[in-house]
Amino acid sequence: MTQTEPHMSEPLRLGIAGLGTVGVGVVKIVRQKANVLAARTGRPVVITAVSARSRDKDRGVNLSDYAWEDDPVALAKRDDVDVFVELMGGHEGPAKEATEAAIAAGKDVVTANKALLAHHGQALSETAEAAGQVIRFEAAVAGGIPVIKALTEGLAGNDITRVMGVMNGTCNYILTRMQSAGLPYDEVFEEANQLGYLEADPTLDVGGIDAGHKLALLASIAFGTRVDFDAVELEGIQRITIEDIHQAADMGYRIKLLGVSQMTGRGLEQRMSPCLVPDDSPLGQLEGGTNMVVLEGDAVGQIVLRGAGAGEGPTASAVMGDVMDIARGLRIATFGQPSHTLEQAKPAKSATAAPYYLRMELLDKPGALAKIAAVMGEAGISIDRMRQYSHADETAPVLFVTHKTTRDALDHALKGFDATGVLASPPVSIRIEAV
Repeated sequence: MTQTEPHMSEPLRLGIAGLGTVGVGVVKIVRQKANVLAARTGRPVVITAVSARSRDKDRGVNLSDYAWEDDPVALAKRDDVDVFVELMGGHEGPAKEATEAAIAAGKDVVTANKALLAHHGQALSETAEAAGQVIRFEAAVAGGIPVIKALTEGLAGNDITRVMGVMNGTCNYILTRMQSAGLPYDEVFEEANQLGYLEADPTLDVGGIDAGHKLALLASIAFGTRVDFDAVELEGIQRITIEDIHQAADMGYRIKLLGVSQMTGRGLEQRMSPCLVPDDSPLGQLEGGTNMVVLEGDAVGQIVLRGAGAGEGPTASAVMGDVMDIARGLRIATFGQPSHTLEQAKPAKSATAAPYYLRMELLDKPGALAKIAAVMGEAGISIDRMRQYSHADETAPVLFVTHKTTRDALDHALKGFDATGVLASPPVSIRIEAV
């Protein structure tokens, strides 16, 4: 990290590409808080030019003071822009081209684009750092929560042992709404869609992809490794039923789409999947669209950060935090250390042992339960708790909580269950995460 003295009397000039919710939020902050921004940085922060798909759209904010560019690449190259603020989204096309053009033209970059950095972060950061430019992306992860700053600055003296969190507010809304209203997944999914909570491609949200991008970025900073989104184990929430919600609650747990990354003896573990967490834990108590990130370090212990994971104000707040650092002359390597020093981590698939929740429908015939128990014993899995629920048809719902076991052992057991001939439907398995 280096601190340089900017020419404090000169304004920091922003070019904003993308005038959706977040872009408009940034314009509002710059316009409404000009005196505060100048007082806190020692120099004016101004917008000189903007770009968006439609020039005529009414965005509820005055843009007449700014030059307009139809092409974000042209915006990125303008001589009167010091910082290119990329708020368009997408990991290819205009966002990537304009970001590359900005770096080539000697601009610093502030972005909210997690997909861009999850796919191209290593190459972009190496190019920027070689040219003496910075890329800042606080707004790309967990909305208004300053988790990037916490990892790169406040916790820089720690060896990070685990990064964990709920990083997609839409999924958390769906899961908590299912629980509180007793509604099935499909019904709550449609409700979330009507409220405008889902991406145009809903799989980005409910499939865990959006949150997986964020986890890959945090893991890179936390463990000094190259961003490797392809190594993130992804499982969405589409298979979670109202029965899972109710029965997990009955056992003292809540279901969350949880991202976890930790360095193990077998390599870097990165997974974004439904997990059970204790209902009285901070993660278990997290309601609605809120995000939470838990950071664990050898010196600091556990830090819990909670806040709005999306929305105009929170995300614009994160963008402005990065802008303010650049205005002050604070220049930090993209992922907390020079990009050429980041190591290529060996991926490890769920290397850490954990207890698991298993739900299955057994055919109601003698010896069915004994066959399932025998398969678990043969796989080396011991049972902590078991519940059998009353039933009126030909199948018997059974719930197990195992003692700690490995994913390999669990996969072995799941294959064995198929061969018993006593399953009425595929079993559901969900990891129980210690928090």
